[in-house]
Amino acid sequence: MPSLSNPSEIAREALRLLAARRMSPSPENYRALYYEIAGIADHVAEAFPEQDLKALPASLPRATASQQRLAKRFEQALGGRNWEEVQAGVAELAKEIGREQDLPWSELLGEFLRQWEGKQAGLTVARKREALERVLAGGSTNRELLFGRLQGLVKSWSLNAPVADEIPLVEPETLAAPSSAAVMAAEGGATPSAGTTSEPAAELRELFAYTLEAVITTQLGDEPELAAEARDLAHKVRTTMSRAAMDGLLTAIKRFAFRLDILAEDRGELRAGLLNLLQLLIQNVGELVVEDHWLKGQIDIVRDIVAQPLSLRSIGDAESRLREVIFKQSQLKHSLNEAKEALKQMLAGFVDHLAEFADSTSDYHDKIEVCADRISKAEDINQLEDVLAEVIRETQIIQLNAQRSRDDLRNAKLRVEEADKRISELQAELDRASTLVRHDQLTGALNRRGLEEAFGKETARSRRRQSCLCVALLDIDNFKKLNDSLGHDAGDAALIHLATVIRETMRPQDTIARYGGEEFIILLPDTSIEDAQTAIVRLQRELTRRIFLHNNDRQLITFSAGVTDFRAEDTQLSVTKRADEAMYAAKQAGKNRVLVG
Repeated sequence: MPSLSNPSEIAREALRLLAARRMSPSPENYRALYYEIAGIADHVAEAFPEQDLKALPASLPRATASQQRLAKRFEQALGGRNWEEVQAGVAELAKEIGREQDLPWSELLGEFLRQWEGKQAGLTVARKREALERVLAGGSTNRELLFGRLQGLVKSWSLNAPVADEIPLVEPETLAAPSSAAVMAAEGGATPSAGTTSEPAAELRELFAYTLEAVITTQLGDEPELAAEARDLAHKVRTTMSRAAMDGLLTAIKRFAFRLDILAEDRGELRAGLLNLLQLLIQNVGELVVEDHWLKGQIDIVRDIVAQPLSLRSIGDAESRLREVIFKQSQLKHSLNEAKEALKQMLAGFVDHLAEFADSTSDYHDKIEVCADRISKAEDINQLEDVLAEVIRETQIIQLNAQRSRDDLRNAKLRVEEADKRISELQAELDRASTLVRHDQLTGALNRRGLEEAFGKETARSRRRQSCLCVALLDIDNFKKLNDSLGHDAGDAALIHLATVIRETMRPQDTIARYGGEEFIILLPDTSIEDAQTAIVRLQRELTRRIFLHNNDRQLITFSAGVTDFRAEDTQLSVTKRADEAMYAAKQAGKNRVLVG
């Protein structure tokens, strides 16, 4: 075969030979023919096998520090095309594997089985299994770490004293049928070994101890003595094995249950007393503000909330109502103080002007008497001229004083009228504010103001707990037709009927608000988008089942709804818009549907 030197000619010849020899057109065959035509040996052409070792570092494990060190060593060796360093890394890897194989696994597993089958105080099979699962989950990818953790677990088990005279928490025969060995032992008069405690009994013991620790103790935060007793009983439940100790434990549990019963009664009485006290305060405030109709309405709402069974939602509602009452009282008190001050100033000015006017009038009378005396004693006309001039001057002075007093009184009257107008405006503003309560007066659902407050609370809770929150927007189908054909009273009754069905069908934690004329919004916390859609579909079916009656005539009411989930970047406006678009799509699709947006 002639030796070619031009790479293009070598490539063409290699392709020709591939076809002539009927070889597969793979990169390996093409490279072999290329080297053959060019007269290059394989070991010369590939002095460093970079292509073959290219993927090696990516496939190396990196679970431990030594594995990470070896992987980094391989990467540096391949990056520097250093074959000697690669060989040294392979040698170190072989030594590492040898060290792992030198671990005494057989001795450790033998000791593990002995401790697993043995009985230790405070250790049940369930607790052993839980500890073993934690060890396996934490060191399953690292043999040395797994060996060390498993060795530590076995050592901790061995430190527990072996159990003697163990008895189960419940009778074994209630958990499983007796085995043949137990039957034979019973027939021979032998007593079954204490080590035959069944696994379900041990799990029940652990469950009871967990209930005391995690459930009972958390409810006794304000009773540290009872909480400490509950923790002590939980420890005894886990460690008590003898019959005599178990009898004492049962007595202690009965005594503890009796104290819990007394505590529950005391808490119930305390709660009832606080409720009665709150109702008395509300009743007293309601009587004090009987003249202020807007305050009376707020107090009535708070009284109704307190009269119902208490819940976190109702308490929060009552708190917001009381805040509104306190705010409006402070506004009214400020306005009344301003009105009183203006009235005091007006009366003081009026009295001052009256005093000044009385003084000037008295002086005028005295001077007139003097002038009259001088006139009676006058002997010629010239003397009368001087007296008349003085009379005219004093008359003008009293006239100016009277005019000034009249002007001052008129100004005071204007100020009082302005103050009265301001008070009337404030009263009207308070009356308007009293209508801005959180609930819609017709349906009893939240209005837009209440929805904004509830939306803020639910979104903050959702972000804090990283939980789901869904929003559903409902719109009654053909509501305008219902209003036109049956009247607005029927439309109002239909809205009340729908709101009632929503409240009775949805969960207590769901929030219902009237968003528009015939639109409602439902907030569904801790609910996925699929479950939210299912819940709204269930509400549709319930509304269809509960027929709406108007003048004893059955009327079918349906609604279309859009459901969407609250996302991290959402605001109330954006999530409501998305739900509204889904609702509109449901109406376009034929009404009485629920679509996800």
